[in-house]
Amino acid sequence: MSSQKSENSVLIVGSIAFDSVQTPSGVVERALGGAAVYSSVAASFFSPVRIVGVVGEDFPKEHLDFLASRGIDTSGVQVAPGKTFHWKGSYEGDMNSAQTLATELNVFQDFKPSLPELYRSSEFVFLANIDPVLQLDVLDQVTGPKLVACDTMNFWISTKKDALLEVLKRVDIVFINDAEVRQLTGIVNVTKAASTIHELGPKYVIVKKGEHGAVTYCHDSSCFAAASYPLPEVVDPTGAGDSFAGGFMGYMAKSGELSEANIRKAVIYGSALASYNVQDFSLNRFKRLTIREIDGRYEEFKRIMFFESMA
Repeated sequence: MSSQKSENSVLIVGSIAFDSVQTPSGVVERALGGAAVYSSVAASFFSPVRIVGVVGEDFPKEHLDFLASRGIDTSGVQVAPGKTFHWKGSYEGDMNSAQTLATELNVFQDFKPSLPELYRSSEFVFLANIDPVLQLDVLDQVTGPKLVACDTMNFWISTKKDALLEVLKRVDIVFINDAEVRQLTGIVNVTKAASTIHELGPKYVIVKKGEHGAVTYCHDSSCFAAASYPLPEVVDPTGAGDSFAGGFMGYMAKSGELSEANIRKAVIYGSALASYNVQDFSLNRFKRLTIREIDGRYEEFKRIMFFESMA
């Protein structure tokens, strides 16, 4: 695959944070994190990115410099009086879910996304996992996007379901996991539940299954099931879902086409980015990752998932 970037920028709105993480592989304190950061860096391997979020006065300039070095426009990052959002968590066992030890919202508690004028015409928009009321605010500020995707979580389904349903009416793709699909619809069978979500608005429902890959539901059926990449060791799963979504959106912006074939490719590229992300803490693996490695893992996915036609 060519490493040449397109002119289509991806607008990403979400959290920018410090993460303190403990896993069987070690501990990091106040490392760069947040849904907008992971997804922006993943997307930046394919396309220019515009990031919108808020940080406190304690946010190091070196982090903004790193984002800028990745071709990420940070003029949408607000600096507010106070401290940056801080999340602390730990992983054990199968590493599929984190135990939250502390959440300090700080300046993120009063975050109101305000898009620079240039950002409003972005054709590819990713609403990372934030309050759906804020996601709606962003949708009111953009003009004629070509592709809009959103992420969500169980907390918003429980506390802001009406606003989330309004978001779903206005997006093309939703990233969601098994438990959230069932919670949102009240339907145990995920395929039936995905069909119900289609009726709410999204053309594609991409169900994230962690170490078991992802399934893309197109209208009333599953149109693509992708395995995860088999890894001998997972160092830090933080940001894996965000990296998946960011890689997906970055590739879609690079290709510029919304065909089902490109959706499939984007899912694999997103999976490749997620598989690299979990191999080190924070953004460390991404900092030394190359497009050649990403393309190589894409080819490995093809090899792993290939099978012959029936004789």
